[in-house]
Amino acid sequence: MSYTINRIIKDADFEDTDKRTRKALTDHGFGVLTEIDVKATMKKKLDKDMSGYRILGACNPAMAWEAIGLEPRVGAMLPCNVILREVSGGIEVNAVDPVVSMAAIDNEELKQVAGEVREMLCDVVESI
Repeated sequence: MSYTINRIIKDADFEDTDKRTRKALTDHGFGVLTEIDVKATMKKKLDKDMSGYRILGACNPAMAWEAIGLEPRVGAMLPCNVILREVSGGIEVNAVDPVVSMAAIDNEELKQVAGEVREMLCDVVESI
């Protein structure tokens, strides 16, 4: 079972794909709370070079509110990370599959919320 929702944007520019991803997230009710430029961090901390790799910590406030109300410790598993990474032939976009990430929590109502968020993130990835 895959733990991410995946799409490769062929022959794409990294920064353009980043902009398109942020717009798709916004259009589907998400905001980007955090951003980690993994490429820059690895260069700075380890003096290692790598292809473009960025992690966007996305949050849909209404869904997060509902999830926290059902399971207060679920915040340890939020936000929903979306990664952009340079691959041969384009940019790969991966979003966490919240159904898989919430499977460890024994709460059926939370699993229903995770299913709704999965659908939303599938729509985000498809619309990029």
